[in-house]
Amino acid sequence: MNLLELLRRQAERCPDLPALVDRRGRDRRTLTVTELDRASSRAAALLRQASLRPGDGVLLLVPMSIELYIALLAILRLGLVALVPDPSAGLTGLDRACAAWPPRAFIGGARAHALRLVSPPLRAIPIPIAIGWSIPGAIRWNPAGGGAEELPIYDCLPEAPALVTFTSGSTGAPKAIVRSHGLLLAQLGAVQSCLEPAPGERELTTLPMFVLANLGSSATSLLPAVSLRRPGAADPAPLAAQIASEQPSRLLATPALLERLADHCLERGMRWTSVRGIVCGGAPILPRLIEKLHRVAPAAEVSLVYGSSEAEPIARLRTADLSAEDWSAIRGGRGLPAGGAVPGIQVRILEDRWGTPIGAQSRAAFEAASLPPGRAGEIVVSGPHVVPGYLRGIGDRESKIAVEGAIWHRTGDAGYLDARGRLWLLGRCAARIRDARGTLYPLGVEAVAGECPGIRRAALLELNARRILVIEATRRIDPGNLADLRRRLSWAHLDEIRAVRQMPVDHRHNAKVAYQTLAQALARRS
Repeated sequence: MNLLELLRRQAERCPDLPALVDRRGRDRRTLTVTELDRASSRAAALLRQASLRPGDGVLLLVPMSIELYIALLAILRLGLVALVPDPSAGLTGLDRACAAWPPRAFIGGARAHALRLVSPPLRAIPIPIAIGWSIPGAIRWNPAGGGAEELPIYDCLPEAPALVTFTSGSTGAPKAIVRSHGLLLAQLGAVQSCLEPAPGERELTTLPMFVLANLGSSATSLLPAVSLRRPGAADPAPLAAQIASEQPSRLLATPALLERLADHCLERGMRWTSVRGIVCGGAPILPRLIEKLHRVAPAAEVSLVYGSSEAEPIARLRTADLSAEDWSAIRGGRGLPAGGAVPGIQVRILEDRWGTPIGAQSRAAFEAASLPPGRAGEIVVSGPHVVPGYLRGIGDRESKIAVEGAIWHRTGDAGYLDARGRLWLLGRCAARIRDARGTLYPLGVEAVAGECPGIRRAALLELNARRILVIEATRRIDPGNLADLRRRLSWAHLDEIRAVRQMPVDHRHNAKVAYQTLAQALARRS
């Protein structure tokens, strides 16, 4: 079993289907499924000539591009292990990746190789491979060149490691996740069943895992024309131009990037006339973004996908399925809907004991502990594409529950199931407030605050036994609007509303509030 079999079968079914379209820089590059298969085979030959063997780690420092997917597929083809550090984590993330699974080779462009000057772990990698420029002492990456032998796909066991990535660290220190070929196949199958790409779909996607899923389907992936290192600060103009010229039928992106892009286009009267679907994931999606997306792409079906690094995807919601009662619940502080579980995933709600390990349980005890619809607690999930554990077991005790052979993952998110079995999100368990007035989760409060004109971001936290709503404003907020917000949030029993110039957010998606960092900053000012 090897993930590359998906690409090979796709090449046999529709060899001339465009697989990847890359518009970075001045040139527009397109690879068909067959061309991508051949390029990855030639790249694999280059890696084998460098004496790399199954199980060896290869560090990938390549931005989202055709080169990234050629390299990734070549690594998987040989049974090597791709190490993909979070680009937003900087040198710390790079050092973490090298320590987790010491690589024998690293692939990167000139900027990546320049990091060898300041990173001892990078300098210690014995086989450097350079994309683009000739780098002294590095092997030149040239998978497009002719003459190299084409290699067969390495036949490996389902449990053979394929990919090492890292959690964002929003629930603690970042942890290494090893995805096997079997788990990756299950995950890509779950993504495909969730997204249901139509034949001939042209998708502009900024989510790398969704591109992999497309390679095994009949969809074409348009790679974004901008750097995604900081999605919330990405220049929206090249993406807007890409949508206008490439006419994608669907967009897949994170909330911070979609909001930035939608604002840019709405300000200029631009509409996404070709777009029939928008899929948003990676962070909570507030109602105001849904409204903006419907305005800029009036013919599009907007879907929200909920998942985590360890379980992607978990649930999906089509916003068209939201009823008037659902919208009333959102605006009344009942949280944000995530929708029904995707095929293969089981979802349960347990009493919120985040921070306390939960030992092995019998199935009967686990089901008895699961909360009924309407009761809020900790979201736990299980399924074939849920990562069963972290590298070397670091973090398993706190985040995994063994239930008669099945592994349940504790997401660290709070929520509840409604009477229809749909999942609703309430925010991070670690961000909850428990005091004499009861338990209060942040997301319900923040969703209501996000509807107030002028508020860009909001965060609920407790500081010195006081419930504080922190807001980041885009302009001066009308006192009447602020008074109305206080009235609408009377049930939250807020002690204070405080404004900050800029809210700290996660490095990966630029959308999740960094509550601990924010609390520390406010404490210093008190």
